[in-house]
This record gives sequence, C-alpha cells and structure tokens, in this order.
Amino acid sequence: MTPDRLQIIIASLNRRQPDLTVIMENVIKPHNLAAVARSSDAVGCLDVHAITEKKSIKLSQMSAGGVRKWIQLHCHKTTEACVQQLKAQGMQIVTTCLADDSKNFREVDYTKPTAILVGTELEGISEQAMALADEHITIPMFGHVQSLNVSVATALVLYEAQRQRELAGMYEQRRLSDDVYKRLLFEGCHPQVTRYCKAKKIPYPEINDEAEIIEPVADSKTFSNEGLTEWLRKKSP
Repeated sequence: MTPDRLQIIIASLNRRQPDLTVIMENVIKPHNLAAVARSSDAVGCLDVHAITEKKSIKLSQMSAGGVRKWIQLHCHKTTEACVQQLKAQGMQIVTTCLADDSKNFREVDYTKPTAILVGTELEGISEQAMALADEHITIPMFGHVQSLNVSVATALVLYEAQRQRELAGMYEQRRLSDDVYKRLLFEGCHPQVTRYCKAKKIPYPEINDEAEIIEPVADSKTFSNEGLTEWLRKKSP
C-alpha cells in the first residue's frame, strides 16, 4: 500500500454518504446492476438494494472498476420488506414514476436521508412501491421516448442528490461512524487479509494510523501471517 493509494482511499471514505442509497425493484440484468452500482459509488453511496424473487443475482460486471469492493448489494424478497427496513432507518423513499402527483426530480430535498427507488424500463415500479413511497418524481422528457434506461435515470437523480449535498457541505467532513470507517479502511487496504478473515470467520487484526497491520499474538481464533500465507498458497492455481 503506497502513501498515495492510502490517501485516495481515506479521501473517498471521508466523502461517503451513509444515508443515500438506491433500491432496484426487479432490475436483474447484470449490466444495469453494474451501471447503477458504479453511479452509486461515484456519488459516495455505501450500498444498493435489490428486490427480486430470484435466489441469486449475478454481479460479475460489478467487479469492473473495483465497484464490488466498495458497494455492498443487499437482496430483499419483497418491496414492502425492503422499504420498511429503510424507513425504519429514517430514510425517505423517492420513486421514479408517472403519477398525478409526480414532481420534477430536482424539486425533492435529497439532503434528507434518501432511498431512490427505481424499476425496469418496460414495466416501471409496482403499484405497491408507488403506494409505499414518500415522494414521486419524474425526469422531464421532450422527445418521442417515454422512459430512460434505468441506469441512466438513476444516475441523473443521484447526481442531483450529489449536487444538493455538496452545496449543503455534506461532503466536507466524514459522516461514517468510527467502526464503519475503520472496517472499510481495512478492507480497502488489505483485500487478501479481508478474504482470509471472512473465510475463517475471524475478526480483522488491528491497524495503525498508516493502515498497517499490527499483528496480534497468534492463536487458533485470530489472524496470523503464517495462516494467511498458507491459505494463499492453497488458493493459488
């Protein structure tokens, strides 16, 4: 880990917005998932949510640009379960749809804790999602088409949220809790050790101010350099 790389990671973490996220209702195409994840990372989100009846979602394209390392995907079986979970965290639910009360997407206050709910281009969001949302928004369109690709629409709304939050000074100081910041700093600086600790179900070792590992006394339940070396050797082709 070079000093320059460390500073890039720290600067990114200092601008993360833990109370801004995206909910994707039945958006299951890998390229759309990847594009939404990349836009979410670009404006400082920590995670995205997917509502789908599928048992698993392919996220291979999220690895492009390292997005999968920085954006966590949460899967939910129902729209209601997802929305209620985020509302319990104090988030307003803002959904893109053509409703009688839909506002121009720029008229919503995104400095509030916000989850942006989007659906597929063909069917849009469900009636249930519309009923559960706090705000309905639309993106003005003056051509012949009636909808944008879901990833494009999401990016437009996210960057309006980013614009408002930047004007409000919300990117000027770290907004992550100490525990989350420390965890993400470790995972960003030590990906191999992170994979090892997760595989062994052991806690991450402590790091110093330069994000260097302070190796603890090794035992059967904690990290050791010897254990990592052996694990990597077995994992190598």
